[in-house]
Amino acid sequence: MIKLFGVAVVLLVLVVLALAATKPASFRVERSIAINAPPEKVLALITDFRAWAGWSPWETLDPGMKKTYTGAQTGKGAVYAWDGANSVGSGRMEITEVAAPSKVLIKLDFLRPFEAHNITEFSLASAGGVTTLSWAMYGPTNFMTKVMSVFCSMDKMVGKDFAKGLASLKALAEK
Repeated sequence: MIKLFGVAVVLLVLVVLALAATKPASFRVERSIAINAPPEKVLALITDFRAWAGWSPWETLDPGMKKTYTGAQTGKGAVYAWDGANSVGSGRMEITEVAAPSKVLIKLDFLRPFEAHNITEFSLASAGGVTTLSWAMYGPTNFMTKVMSVFCSMDKMVGKDFAKGLASLKALAEK
């Protein structure tokens, strides 16, 4: 009986590893929202990391989180680092490109609870007084991430947070 259980566990592990090996080498998560505000107003809420406290879905998870702002005040070269409980972990973001008023690129480095290096991209398109804002994150998937994705996709893990953050940003920009 114990031998049979051991064989079943080994087979299950092999199946999970085989499924993980078939997962893509990169991921992309993206959500969009229409905002009744000019792109310049929306852009200002993105390029100033201090403004993220008003809309980022992760800011409220750990009220005791330590935040550090360095580099430029806003825009290219602005840096935001955080260190908090496991719910937010620790990491660093740096704005690497701003093509006003249509695009912002951010280098995103997670250090804890797991290490990951990704890109966050905000794209803005304006038509008829409405700004369509898209928030994307993409990057490579290492083998451990592939194993995790057998059970839960990055889109499901992060997508709901993007939608929540975009809704908060919309409410703030439309005030």
